[in-house]
Amino acid sequence: MVDPALRPGWPAHLSWGPVELHPPRRRDAEEWSRVRVANEAWLAPWEPTAPGSWAARHTPGTYRAMRRAVLRRAAAGTSLPFVVRVEGRLAGQVTIDNVVRGALRSGNLGYWIDRSAAGRGLATLAVALVCDHAFGPARLHRLQADVRPENVRSRRLVERLGFRHEGLLRRYLDIDGDWRDHDTFALLAEDVPGGVVTRWRARLPR
Repeated sequence: MVDPALRPGWPAHLSWGPVELHPPRRRDAEEWSRVRVANEAWLAPWEPTAPGSWAARHTPGTYRAMRRAVLRRAAAGTSLPFVVRVEGRLAGQVTIDNVVRGALRSGNLGYWIDRSAAGRGLATLAVALVCDHAFGPARLHRLQADVRPENVRSRRLVERLGFRHEGLLRRYLDIDGDWRDHDTFALLAEDVPGGVVTRWRARLPR
């Protein structure tokens, strides 16, 4: 059994207004499959290369296997996986993965949002909530987000939350059928002393 001290801040439930985040649940399988299949054109250009059709890779069975794997990593303290709900409906995921403790205390940020929920600031809020949790109860110091230069929406999201551009990673990840360049962004706990959600709120239109 893994010592709970090795996974501070997990499990967790986060919420603000219409946005709720919770660990992946077994009963989410059918809903996750429907949302992912419906969002193929929206998500496929930014997803890792994998064999098989999009539909075959997003069945309820795929979700259940993914859930088992990510919860094992969460229990071991190397991942913080969250499902995003908007007004009760499954609308995406935010994950801090590849968590390293010790002197580094860092993790890699990943996220996706249902197209029908995009453009309303909800993905930004969901990511902000997870960042605050990572810097608070999870006791991390640095979060890294790697974004394809062509993914303008994703770049704007991390920039709005205070992530700083640290460089270009050439042909870094195998995405959508080829090795793709990625811009790497990072956010440190001391960059946002008032919290990431507070920064998000301050930038809302008055």
